[in-house]
Amino acid sequence: MIPDRMEQWEREYDEVLDELAAPGVLADPQRLRGMTRRHKELETLVTAGRAVRSAMADIETARQLMAESSGADRELARFELERAEADLREAEDVLRRLLLPRDPNDGRDVIVEVRGAEGGEEANLFARDLFEMYRRFAERRGWRLEVLSLDHSERDGINEVTFVLKGADAWQRMKHEGGTHRVQRVPVTESQGRVHTSSATVTVLPEAEEVEVSVDPLDLRIDVYRSSGPGGQSVNTTDSAVRITHLPTGIVVSMQDEKSQIQNRARAMQVLRARLLALEQERQAAEQSVKRRSQVGGGGRSEKIRTYNFKDNRVTDHRIHMTLHKLDRVLAGDLDEVVDALLADERAAQLAAGEAGLT
Repeated sequence: MIPDRMEQWEREYDEVLDELAAPGVLADPQRLRGMTRRHKELETLVTAGRAVRSAMADIETARQLMAESSGADRELARFELERAEADLREAEDVLRRLLLPRDPNDGRDVIVEVRGAEGGEEANLFARDLFEMYRRFAERRGWRLEVLSLDHSERDGINEVTFVLKGADAWQRMKHEGGTHRVQRVPVTESQGRVHTSSATVTVLPEAEEVEVSVDPLDLRIDVYRSSGPGGQSVNTTDSAVRITHLPTGIVVSMQDEKSQIQNRARAMQVLRARLLALEQERQAAEQSVKRRSQVGGGGRSEKIRTYNFKDNRVTDHRIHMTLHKLDRVLAGDLDEVVDALLADERAAQLAAGEAGLT
């Protein structure tokens, strides 16, 4: 397999290098991004493949030396053979991981939606905590966060917030955050010190570019109205808020944070395209459809992916049965330990399924 695949990778690698130098590619930003990304992928594969091929050659050389030598020279050849075999195992392991099915959304920015679910105002306060957690996580990762829509609740919580995270690894490190998050703590509204359980939902969508999702204007119903704040009071004297309904799918997106109707419409279309891209990806892959539908569920307490227990300073991710007694640090944006464990579990499952076997 290695010689055939290596020839294929090296041939495509040379072709990509030639295309990257072509004036037509340099003048097309989207195509240039795609070709640059593929160049990096192929460069990594070619390097790993050459390491495997080099280790195979070293093994063959060491075996020949063993066959032709004796005494101390034979022992030296045996040592070289063992080292080459270890190098081959390591190189093949690297290559297996590189050949894992690539997530088509890697490299994309992400749109995140956080909503209070079960638990009344305490759920909204928890939604605010989650938003702050992701904001601090973004700061740690060097991502840029842009709020698209923010709806405050009456007691300084968040009914719903939609924001974009811009960073090269934003999708990779945020894609497992989608689902129902459960909190166990004494609410500020509790007068007798009893622990309550509430929940908030998180949806993570890959951002779509305009050219990727074609939206027919005739498929849209666009309503404009006056922006409102907590309790429904008007906060704008002009019809600047926008509600866009995609008639074929029934998807509805509303935006009202900007004073300009044009800006709100642009942001609504940004979210709509992301939802339509996710819908199309689900249609193409049944397993992704199941995964996407399971992200939010009904927002019930029993549908949780993670629990945040304040009394024990504990956070538990139920998908990988991981518990950390550092809730304060996690809420401060220190999510890498959890994210790394989720990514490792994903890779292990793929390897176990034999999806990247060197056959």
